[in-house]
Amino acid sequence: MKRIFGLLVAMVMVLGLAAAAHATLILRGQGTSAYGTYNLIYDDDLDITWYDYMNAANTWPNQVDWADALTVDFGGTIYDDWRLPETVDGPYVWGCDGTTTAGYNITTSEMGYLFYTEFGNMGYFDTNGNPQSGWGLTNTGDFQNLIATVYWSGTEFSVLPDGAWYFHFDYGLQDVGNGGPSYYALAVRSGDVAAPVPEPATLLLLGSGLLGLVVSRKKLRQHR
Repeated sequence: MKRIFGLLVAMVMVLGLAAAAHATLILRGQGTSAYGTYNLIYDDDLDITWYDYMNAANTWPNQVDWADALTVDFGGTIYDDWRLPETVDGPYVWGCDGTTTAGYNITTSEMGYLFYTEFGNMGYFDTNGNPQSGWGLTNTGDFQNLIATVYWSGTEFSVLPDGAWYFHFDYGLQDVGNGGPSYYALAVRSGDVAAPVPEPATLLLLGSGLLGLVVSRKKLRQHR
């Protein structure tokens, strides 16, 4: 009985720790689209899934249409709700401390969060506006096709007609421009593409149920 109880406790603890400590960027596998087969990477902080395909440079309206039309087959399930990454729109304010809408060290956009928080990269300027060494796209995690260039977001700049926000994955720069220039694009969707890992509370409940079953069986044997 003691051995069974110990095994149950150990199992619940190990599974609980695994659920609580998993990485925030999770490689779910590969999905197939008209462009080939590429990694699907889930960010459990933002609850979004990235598709690791870089669409060729094009204007902002064309990139929006491209993401909207994208379909990806993952294990027989078709996902067709893709979009360009979102940015928080607002008045144009430049800075380096991460609190502005344009500039460096901004993590309120999905691409900025990916660059700074998930990858741990550094922008060209630190939060005090000073150039720093080691800046750039030095880490890309499980992304195999992300390069140090400019990518359109899906967020229109409300102050400028036909303007939109973009992110430069080389300098860690967020800025805005007219939608006419040709920049690259990444596709992302809200939510996961796989069943979530059970929460620790759920695992503890499961362990308690198993323990109760063992105790009940022991009592039944004692009364025979």
